[in-house]
Amino acid sequence: MTSLLTPVRAWHRPLMVCAVLMFGLVLASGVGTVVDGRTLLDESVWVKPLKFGFAFGLYAGTLAWLLTKLTRGRRLGRWLGTVFAVAATVEVGAITVQAARGTFSHFNADQTDPVTLALVPLLTFGVMVIVIAQLVLAVVVLIQRTGGAALNRAIRSGLALATFGMVVPVFWMVTEIHSRTVTDANGHSVQMYQGHGIGDPDGHGMPLTNWSVTGGDFRVPHFFALHGIQVLLLITVVLAALAAERVWLRDEKVRARLVGSAALGYTGLVAVVTWQAWRGQSLIHPDAATLLALAAVLLLTAGTTVRVIVTAKRATARRATAERATARPAGIPEPAHPAR
Repeated sequence: MTSLLTPVRAWHRPLMVCAVLMFGLVLASGVGTVVDGRTLLDESVWVKPLKFGFAFGLYAGTLAWLLTKLTRGRRLGRWLGTVFAVAATVEVGAITVQAARGTFSHFNADQTDPVTLALVPLLTFGVMVIVIAQLVLAVVVLIQRTGGAALNRAIRSGLALATFGMVVPVFWMVTEIHSRTVTDANGHSVQMYQGHGIGDPDGHGMPLTNWSVTGGDFRVPHFFALHGIQVLLLITVVLAALAAERVWLRDEKVRARLVGSAALGYTGLVAVVTWQAWRGQSLIHPDAATLLALAAVLLLTAGTTVRVIVTAKRATARRATAERATARPAGIPEPAHPAR
């Protein structure tokens, strides 16, 4: 457990500043959704800054902690953390400006609006900078050990998932074109070159997430993959806490195997929802093939988890039996030494 705990004052400062700004934006955007009635594609103009603020705030905080665990390439890691913090702040700042103006940020091809023309390059290149910084950070983490086996597995698997989650929207943006004209919150017609939905570019979204219910949506795998690292770190913390009461969990290798099983299952989930979105299918309207794939992932994860638990408990029972067999029965005195 101690390998997970690091004083907050030692966390990467630029990333912590980024996280604080993002969570401040979440609060401000939450107020905006209540007091500002303007909408974009049937959702409040402030929902997008709220979602991006929450996602980047959570991830920036995680990276700020993670960089304290580096033993090699610390200078490079901290420099990349600063690059990530600045790029994320600029990216979300541009999104917030466009939201406040009542118009679209991503996919906006309006050539008549000077503010949009100035911000679109920031949005486009900001994403690329964030993805590249994430890729290099992942490599830096892979070349070292950052803690115990369980923590190492959680960090490496989580970073791999997060990197995939950041690449997905970039891939979608550069491989598909769905040009159309939509109306912004000010009643102006805006030319768009892309949409989030697959099969239905704008879709008809769920509450808050706005994930399409009428087609596929790559924001689904993007979200699940991006936040996999937090899920796996939480599982690692829970297992470390439970080890105080359960003897069979005190072996670091056992906890690492359980984290690996969780990572396997979570990766399978991300793979299934990515495949589902690719086929133009809404998350909440899975077909038989999607349900079968999810069932297979669930069974595989459950099977590997049960196997690790059963094996660990048996090994613990064998060790306990061996210790009792070698221990001296209570009440038997020490043999007398012969007189010399």
